[in-house]
Amino acid sequence: MPDHQPSVVELLQQLVRIPSVNPTLVPSEPHGEGAIAAFACEWLNARGVAASLEEAAPGRPNVVAAVGPDDGPTLVFCAHLDTVGTAGMTIQPFEPRIEGDRLYGRGAYDMKGSAAAIMVALATLARRGLPVRVVAALVADEEHASLGALDFVRRHAADACIVTEPSEGSLVLAHKGFLWAEIVTAGRAAHGSRPDIGVSAIAKMARVIAALEAFDAGELRRRTHPLAGSASLHCALIEGGTGLSTYAPECRLKIERRTLPGEVSGQVERELREIVERVGEGASIDVFFSRDPMTCDPRWPIVDTMREAVADVTGQLPPDAGVGYWMDAAIFAAAGIPTVNYGPSGTGAHEAVEWVDIPSVERLTRVLVRAAGRSCVR
Repeated sequence: MPDHQPSVVELLQQLVRIPSVNPTLVPSEPHGEGAIAAFACEWLNARGVAASLEEAAPGRPNVVAAVGPDDGPTLVFCAHLDTVGTAGMTIQPFEPRIEGDRLYGRGAYDMKGSAAAIMVALATLARRGLPVRVVAALVADEEHASLGALDFVRRHAADACIVTEPSEGSLVLAHKGFLWAEIVTAGRAAHGSRPDIGVSAIAKMARVIAALEAFDAGELRRRTHPLAGSASLHCALIEGGTGLSTYAPECRLKIERRTLPGEVSGQVERELREIVERVGEGASIDVFFSRDPMTCDPRWPIVDTMREAVADVTGQLPPDAGVGYWMDAAIFAAAGIPTVNYGPSGTGAHEAVEWVDIPSVERLTRVLVRAAGRSCVR
């Protein structure tokens, strides 16, 4: 086992160099998580951390690693290994570059910096006596369907979880969910010279859109959560028509509804159906995917543990926060595992230029080590 403290910066550079674009999102960049998972597993085992691969789906492995007593309470550190694609990037995606305190590359911020911090934290903890069993869940497919997190909670029980998505130094106790739906209006195809018989499905959809926009502005923006902000709805994708001289026989609209902690998916779906029906254009609506929001009870022991760990490292308590995006934290919470999120700083998730703040990754590593050492998870 190496005697020196592993460098989180060197490890992060190694991780960025291994392409791990989600193959479901970008079939033209079929890198997947296989290579990076194999590297992480080998790296951890070489440093005294028992690590293995678990297939969440064929060819889509998670890395699961553990230190500490087998019979103690279990604390999970979670990060995802997949990234979005590289189209449109204006930096070399897989050639990590350091400029000052910034490390550039695809996934550096979202979220290989966090994965590196977890790996170094476990290598550090492997040399120490611990009050808890600490498990790393380096999961696949967060950027698409969260197959990795879903598989992990099916296989493993835990008493608490720290997800490490970037949080800019805040302790995230809530995030929004979302619901995707498709609305279809039907028209009557006819030559453009026949307004007597032609009916435009696009015109019908325009009235549906107007009703949805009014609902968003007049009702949803007034629904708020103290940490996560307001509910919302937006029209995301639309297609319809067959030609300039033809009345459109069909129009399809895809919408996204961002949901707040406390909103129930069944009620959200009923509201949408009622709006569409009231418009009176005979439109159909199909909800084809949804993810629940997440909220963490501030009285849970893991919240105090993280507040104290951050204060030990930084000298001040982290602010409580909520975020508008969805993350794997909701899957752990839905499995009955008290879950918080704390991660590094930076910018460029899914963007042309992506970088992570190096001191914040080093800080996250120390916070995780401290949280495990003082952890009270029950």
